[in-house]
Amino acid sequence: MSGTPARTDADTAADVVCLGESMVTFLPSRPGRLADVPSFGRGIGGAESNVACALAAAGHRTAWVSRVGADGFGDHLVDAISAYGVDTSAVQRDPARPTGIYFRTATDRGTDVHEVAYYRAGSAASAMSPSNVPYDALFAGRVLHLSGITAALSADCLALLHELTAPRPGRPLVSFDVNHRPGLWRDADASPGVLLDLARRADLVFVGEDEAEEAWGVRGAAAIREAMPEPAVVVVKRGSEGATVFAHPTPPRPGPGSATAVAAEAVTDVPALHVDVVAPVGAGDAFAAGFLSATLRGLPVRDSARHGHLMAAAVLTVPGDLTAPPARNLADRLAALDDADWGRLRLGPGWTGDDTEVRTT
Repeated sequence: MSGTPARTDADTAADVVCLGESMVTFLPSRPGRLADVPSFGRGIGGAESNVACALAAAGHRTAWVSRVGADGFGDHLVDAISAYGVDTSAVQRDPARPTGIYFRTATDRGTDVHEVAYYRAGSAASAMSPSNVPYDALFAGRVLHLSGITAALSADCLALLHELTAPRPGRPLVSFDVNHRPGLWRDADASPGVLLDLARRADLVFVGEDEAEEAWGVRGAAAIREAMPEPAVVVVKRGSEGATVFAHPTPPRPGPGSATAVAAEAVTDVPALHVDVVAPVGAGDAFAAGFLSATLRGLPVRDSARHGHLMAAAVLTVPGDLTAPPARNLADRLAALDDADWGRLRLGPGWTGDDTEVRTT
């Protein structure tokens, strides 16, 4: 992919380093209002750790950098994420602040009946700042993956993201998922400008068409690209319609005002798959992981987006935020299909482990 630093595996401790808050998630035992759900099961949730876990499950070397409390929930997070094969050695323990937790309903977060109850104010992760993170660990990978969620946690977290996205010699490729969550921001009016500024400083950006319209009043993939011309690659996720990828033919120097001409770039539309959805949570993180996985392997943009769709389909067909990705040979075979056969695929529960579950319409 354009913009990838000329690094080799021997030079790095990880393929991808992910920074961000992960929380213990309490998942409802049945659908209904939080007030009516009788019990909850325990899981883990966090955009950046989801990406790290998915990439590790797909065979990549990943690391997760964060802060958790010196408590049982912090122990659980570190143990659970480590179990996926993610390096958690740079996770710091905070003796004064707790690990964040949250409860959610079983319904789609895009519906009016979806509820989330966060208990993350003053969490250990919200204390991340430019003065206390391990920069050697953050810059040890080929890719540093960040998201806009971290920027919303505190002024110190926002300062940290500004520091990590600043142009500097030897900076790894910075991947940024906008992840606009209005409810997390103390100053909701400030969040759109902050997120756009951070996105423009990144090398690879993931953004949903719907969140771009909500945050910036920008409608359509081309207008979104026009709003952020600097990144080498911008992936606009268009829901059930698929994704549009804008890629510079040569890497621009990071930073506003330094882009190469957008008119010369490649624009690739990749339709989404037909999926029998079990639960819609976690699909965006899985898409980012699939796209990054293919990019790390040097696959073309179309195939990177298709791997994003396939990884998202794996999560969409299970109840939780994380699942085993499709076997690489199966994913490669499906990603290489011609357009007609790709359009006829229909994926349901169990498809990742059995070719017989891969159907056509």
